[in-house]
Amino acid sequence: MMQDWNAYRDSLMSRIGDFANLSPDVLSGMKTIENSAAKNGKLEPKIHALIALAVAVTTRCDGCISVHAQKAVELGASNEEIAEALGTTILLNAGAALAYTARVFDTIEALPK
Repeated sequence: MMQDWNAYRDSLMSRIGDFANLSPDVLSGMKTIENSAAKNGKLEPKIHALIALAVAVTTRCDGCISVHAQKAVELGASNEEIAEALGTTILLNAGAALAYTARVFDTIEALPK
């Protein structure tokens, strides 16, 4: 059975609201960071949403995926644009895994003989 992403996102946002009531400074800080990323205005808001969605996938955060997918669609991102952004995400994750294989062999080589 597929997850009900709308219900999940609504529940998540409600719980985040509960946390915000307990720790408003943390949420205020998050909002400051979020707003500062787009402050220069060099990238369209849709591009910011696509970047956020790609990062959400790389960090494997279901809540982030749900929120940023909704935002990207609201800002007019097409399925094709989302797929292109996620294709880059897949490239980077696979590339990162490949790059980190070097660390494995560096570690093995550093083991006492």
